[in-house]
Amino acid sequence: MSKFKGLESYAAEDSAYELLPFKFDRFNDESYIITNIVGEYLLIEHEDLEALVHRKLDVTSRLYCQLRSKHFIRLPKEKSPIELLALKLRTKLSRLSQFTNLHIFVVTLRCDHSCPYCQVSRQSEDKSSFDMTRDMADKSLDFVFRSPSPAIKIEFQGGEPLLNFELIKYIVESAESRNRVAARDLAFVIATTLSLINDEILDFCKLHKIQISTSLDGPEALHNSNRPKPNKDSHQRFVAGLEKARARLGYDQISALMTTTELSLDKVKEIIDEYLRLGFKGVFLRPLSPYGFAIKTKRFMAYNTERWLQFYKSGLDYIIELNRNGVEFSEYYSSLILKKILSAQESGYVDLMSPAGIGIAAIVFNYDGKVYASDESRMLAEMGDRTFELGNILSDSYEDIILSDKLLDALEESFTLSAPMCSECAFEPYCGSEPVYHHAIHKDFLGRKPESEFCKKNMSIFKHLISLMESSSDTKKLFLGWANR
Repeated sequence: MSKFKGLESYAAEDSAYELLPFKFDRFNDESYIITNIVGEYLLIEHEDLEALVHRKLDVTSRLYCQLRSKHFIRLPKEKSPIELLALKLRTKLSRLSQFTNLHIFVVTLRCDHSCPYCQVSRQSEDKSSFDMTRDMADKSLDFVFRSPSPAIKIEFQGGEPLLNFELIKYIVESAESRNRVAARDLAFVIATTLSLINDEILDFCKLHKIQISTSLDGPEALHNSNRPKPNKDSHQRFVAGLEKARARLGYDQISALMTTTELSLDKVKEIIDEYLRLGFKGVFLRPLSPYGFAIKTKRFMAYNTERWLQFYKSGLDYIIELNRNGVEFSEYYSSLILKKILSAQESGYVDLMSPAGIGIAAIVFNYDGKVYASDESRMLAEMGDRTFELGNILSDSYEDIILSDKLLDALEESFTLSAPMCSECAFEPYCGSEPVYHHAIHKDFLGRKPESEFCKKNMSIFKHLISLMESSSDTKKLFLGWANR
């Protein structure tokens, strides 16, 4: 007698299947998208959707098998689909038990650049009153090591953080000293333009395994226009600093971000080519955010979401073509979203988290002792909106800050699984609530979804990525590679 049952043993006896929870929306003129709570998706035609919900599907059809394998339906009393859904959901939400990982120290607001789209309202180099003090740094480190997270990342931001390098040294050495007892997986990042990098700084970074996150907006003329300095040599300094840093720290220790300005919109290929020329393996096509000087100088209003989406899709097409020609290169925002669509893992990107990542995934210690729920929260505060100012590190305890009504109310009201319109959206498993963005625009944690540019941008990207995968098996294979890095 065979140890295995025949195929007929696994077939449904009749059409009495049960529906598991799912959402649907029109995807295009021909099809609908259905998604479940863990982000599994299928594109199906209208008549198939009708047959599915009325339990009239042909049990011998390919669609029936796909729906069972992705846990949209189950046979009566069948337990494994529920158990597998629960396992995948626990995996996606496992980050919640680890709590705050990223701790941002704004060691100074001073900067040697004067970018018109600066989102943090930087100050000139000589205003040392905009520097964090050692007392604030010590109190912030007390807070950092209260986090239950087994992995702690400390990121130094500004302004230009290297203008207060002595405090960075003090914080790194103090954190490492505390960690001899705490035994966390401790990592450091400096976010810098590289204009002030020198041998002393690189020696320190090498000794303490500090990574560098820098900014590159594109070719020389575009970069210098976006990031002005008195000598108009921002790009020249960036390239010199990049070469020096890579030679000392290694290629994989330096990453770069770009910001899309109005001048960038017709130069997406030139921007990607500049990243390739300088040896980067990918680019993050990032739009302007509605904070700081980007609002004051009206740069944020220089282009709309529709125009940025054209820029993004043109860039993505070019990157896919590069890969088809044997050039390995990624678009990082797409990769973050694809991880949510194609795997059971969360990307860890704060903007696309639910519950929102503010406070519980990342938190900011400002130069003046104030504590903010995210980097965007302190940018919003520089504009006078202190909704996400959680307290002061000199006077408030860990519990005062983490359990503050300001943080808990924002998390509760923006939770996408219960938020109006978000909870019914077929793309909810891939999205986040971004309460800071919506408060900046609509003065509300949720915003007005039909008018939300955040929703418009991300829903368009979700649809575009799925369309590209459905129309080309080569593209789907490429995207699977990006999702699983």
